[in-house]
Amino acid sequence: MAHGGEALNGAEPQVEIAGATPDPDAAPGPAHIAAGNKLFAQDCRFVAGATSLAALPPISLPEIAFAGRSNVGKSSLINALTGRKTLARTSSNPGSTRQINFFDLGGRLMLVDLPGYGYARVGKGEVKAWTDLAHAYLRGRPTLRRICLLVDGRHGLKPADHEVMEVMDRAAVVFQVVLTKCDKAGTAGRDALIAETAAAIARHPAAHPVVRPTSARDGLGIEALRAGLAALAAPEPLR
Repeated sequence: MAHGGEALNGAEPQVEIAGATPDPDAAPGPAHIAAGNKLFAQDCRFVAGATSLAALPPISLPEIAFAGRSNVGKSSLINALTGRKTLARTSSNPGSTRQINFFDLGGRLMLVDLPGYGYARVGKGEVKAWTDLAHAYLRGRPTLRRICLLVDGRHGLKPADHEVMEVMDRAAVVFQVVLTKCDKAGTAGRDALIAETAAAIARHPAAHPVVRPTSARDGLGIEALRAGLAALAAPEPLR
C-alpha cells in the first residue's frame, strides 16, 4: 500500500522537518502543525483553468489534487485549508466546476481543484468530456504527489467513489480519503465511518492508509491535513 512520500508515480519523498514526529499524516506533532499552518498562510494565487490537456499549465511545483462527488464540500475545504472565503468558489449548482483549476500556494505547492463527479445538471456528453479530462490528468501528471479524495462524512463511500479509486489504482497515484462535513456526523458515527472507510480502502494499492476526518465549518482536522500536505511541498527556499 502506498504511504506518504512513497508515491507510486515516482514523486520525491516527503520534506523532513527538524524536531518533528516521523509521520505528519498519522500523528502530526507541533512542528508539523506549525509548518502546515505557515505554508497554508502564504499567498495563494489562481494560475490557470484548464478545459483540455493542452491547456494544462507547465509542470513545475509538486501538486495536490482535490477530487470528490459534486456537493461533497470540496470548495469549502480548500477555502478552509487556505484560510480564505472565496479562493475556490462554492456553488448552489452541484457539478458546476467544469475545468481543472490550479492555485500556486507560496511558490511551494500547487493546489488542483478537479471537477466534481456523480451529479451535474448538464448533458451527458459534457459530463463525459470533463470527466475524461480529469481522468487523463490523473494518469499523466508526473508532479502529482497525492489526490485528496473527498467523501461526505455523513454518508460514506458511494459507487462513484469506488470507480474513481479504481482509476487511481490503475494510474498508480496515491490517494487519501478525506471525510468532509464531519461536524454533522457525531463522534460515534464519525469513528464508525472512519473504521468502515479504512477497511474499504485497504484493498486498493494506491490508497494512503490514514483516513482524515474534517469539517470546514468548525475546523476539525484542518490543521492535521495541512501538516500532511505541507510535508509533500517543495522545500522552503534558503534565505
